[in-house]
Amino acid sequence: MKKELSAIEAKYEAQKIAFGPMYFQSVIALRDLGILQFISENRKGVSIETIIDNVDVSEYGVTLLLEAAEVLGVVEIADNIVKISKVGFFLLKDEMTRVNMNFMNDVCYLGAKNMTDSIVNGKPEGLKVLGDWPTIYEGLSILPEPAKTSWFEFDHYYSDNAFPDALKIVFSKKPKLIFDVGGNTGKWSFACCEHDAQVRIKILDLPVQLNVARANATARGLLDRIDFHAINLLDTTQKIPQGADVIWMSQFLDCFSKEQITQILENAFQAASEHTTLYILEPFFDNQNYPAAHYSLVATSLYFTIMANGNSKMYRIEVMKELVCKAGFEVVATYPLIGDSYHTILECRKKAQ
Repeated sequence: MKKELSAIEAKYEAQKIAFGPMYFQSVIALRDLGILQFISENRKGVSIETIIDNVDVSEYGVTLLLEAAEVLGVVEIADNIVKISKVGFFLLKDEMTRVNMNFMNDVCYLGAKNMTDSIVNGKPEGLKVLGDWPTIYEGLSILPEPAKTSWFEFDHYYSDNAFPDALKIVFSKKPKLIFDVGGNTGKWSFACCEHDAQVRIKILDLPVQLNVARANATARGLLDRIDFHAINLLDTTQKIPQGADVIWMSQFLDCFSKEQITQILENAFQAASEHTTLYILEPFFDNQNYPAAHYSLVATSLYFTIMANGNSKMYRIEVMKELVCKAGFEVVATYPLIGDSYHTILECRKKAQ
């Protein structure tokens, strides 16, 4: 049972929210200026004077950032000796935390001020800090740095760990032709080609994304096995072609609203035969083992609001299953939290007539 906060405790929690952006940037500075790394290298503790002598930051700057870090529990300070805490260790060494922090700082931070307008207008009003596109997807391959690197690291971190187990599931049926819908840079398609020397792939995505995928496929010598189909799935006149053994959607449907997801799945329905298997790979926020994953995925929904398209989010698993059924499919198998990842696979087929 959750402990009820006292008024004093609740007021303190409210201040954490009020000053949250400032404290976040203080940790970014502590990391990027090398202060946190230096403290970490001296695990038994190091004096504040020694820190000042060894980093290229003024006494004022070091003192200021250490005071903020102590409040956050990033470091522990006693008798002028500074030690990195477990929280500080994760901020410095944990890959999930590194990827999330860079994504928030480089992609989302400046645009977050536009949250209210994004909610009201149903558009990603914060995206203008990165470029002039209706959604972020048109600009992914040409995002300014460091936003581009941080976006793709974030995207790949939350998908790549799922690939080994996902490949076993998908290829258990020995598909000959896979449609990679929303294939992005082609990572899943390349993994499929490496897994099975005979499989053929068709990547379906926006033209600007296909340019990147095609260049990557060319570099890998895979143009004889990978085809490309330009499509805007928000345009109902553009149809997914028929003929696939597997239609694969990896971290794709969370980029759309419920109405748009239904529309896309109905498009997949018209393309599917009774022998086609539709696989949906998603990190459902209510189907996670750890609070950190749940927390991160709900925050990612806010990114979709302010930066991506203004109307999509991370979904609950039952919501996605309902949309699958609404489009004419049925979920025939569920593979929860596959591998060392945050993802669930829904295996879907056309409902029997």
